[in-house]
Amino acid sequence: MSSRMTEAVRIRRATAKDAKRLTALVRGSRAYEGPYAAMVAGYRVGPDYIEAHPVYAAVAGDGALLGFYALVLSPPELDLMFVADRAQGLGIGRRLVGHMLGEARRAGLDSVRVISHPPAEHFYLSVGARRTGTCPANPPAVAWDRPELIFPVGADG
Repeated sequence: MSSRMTEAVRIRRATAKDAKRLTALVRGSRAYEGPYAAMVAGYRVGPDYIEAHPVYAAVAGDGALLGFYALVLSPPELDLMFVADRAQGLGIGRRLVGHMLGEARRAGLDSVRVISHPPAEHFYLSVGARRTGTCPANPPAVAWDRPELIFPVGADG
């Protein structure tokens, strides 16, 4: 995917019709191969989840799903964020985080918590999150400690 193609990317509210594609993106992510595979095995982003929470999809001009995030409003948490393997490194994640922070601001939130996948911690730090602690392992699905971070959501962005 070229940078010209990413200019046509738009971020839109996900709908129940997106559930299967969002689920496939989660389950097919290379970030969850090997020891991390258990966490997404059988994971499902269902229509009910999409309708209950602000879920936004980054979509290419041709309709291809490039990534998505889910923001839980109470308590405020970035619950899910995935960028398609083929779209990694193109700024899609940064755009999704920027959009999420705008939505959090509109919802009147002061901050948004993230329990990060360990390999994603550097990304979150690079887009403004601060490390606040560690979420201990919760076997069997999550057999490793995870970084806990927070995004400040200031009125000025």
